[in-house]
Amino acid sequence: MTSARVRIAIRDLSKTYAAGPREVPAVSRVSFDIHEGEFVAIVGPSGCGKSTVLNMIGALIPPSEGEILVDGRRVGGAPPAGVGYVFQKDTVFPWRTVERNIALGLEYRGVPAAARAARVREAIALAGLEGFEEAYPATLSGGMRQRVALMRSLVVDPEVLLMDEPFGALDTHTKLGLHAELLSLWAARRQTVVFVTHDLSEAITLADRIVVMTRRPGRVKMLYDVKLPRPRDVIRLRESAEYLREYGEVWHALGEEFEGGA
Repeated sequence: MTSARVRIAIRDLSKTYAAGPREVPAVSRVSFDIHEGEFVAIVGPSGCGKSTVLNMIGALIPPSEGEILVDGRRVGGAPPAGVGYVFQKDTVFPWRTVERNIALGLEYRGVPAAARAARVREAIALAGLEGFEEAYPATLSGGMRQRVALMRSLVVDPEVLLMDEPFGALDTHTKLGLHAELLSLWAARRQTVVFVTHDLSEAITLADRIVVMTRRPGRVKMLYDVKLPRPRDVIRLRESAEYLREYGEVWHALGEEFEGGA
């Protein structure tokens, strides 16, 4: 990935929140680059500012200090063009069917009806949601709703995809299935992905590189290149000696932060 151009540049990024009369530093002087087509995971203890960094990249909250550049342009105010976001809680609208939820972004962009319908059909097929086009979210499982939310972001072809613990509330079996689907979709499209997770196994399974953050205020403790070859079988991968070795290397750094916060 080092030969690819820098897509997202994060420079001395800090964020402080007001808590009554006090100021609470969430993130302190975070700097790293994300390259075009790279899948980067951010891990760290709870409250270390992982989601805060992601939200600043997406311009959902402003930094207190430092800057973020997407394709050389400073992020500020409106979200950067070509950026999609998948949140931890599925954000599907309960009054819209699966088909109409996925079509939402295309409607906002004024995509003609015929082209919109074709792209939604393709997205539904890719996500294995055939037969549920007219179903409402209340009738779907959590994993299916999260697939709808993911495809709603992907159907507009974002060049950068920000994902904030999107599978955190799901059981292990469902999560592994979605890992396989996400890797397949990413391999076909090669978006630049920034993926926040508290699950180190998830980070190693999915990512090219892992950003390990310290406990609050979050700083970058380690940038780790995942050396596992692609494509990855999300089930068999965890049985391999290579996976266990990489898990141990990252956990050595990450585990120190949990010990320090005890």
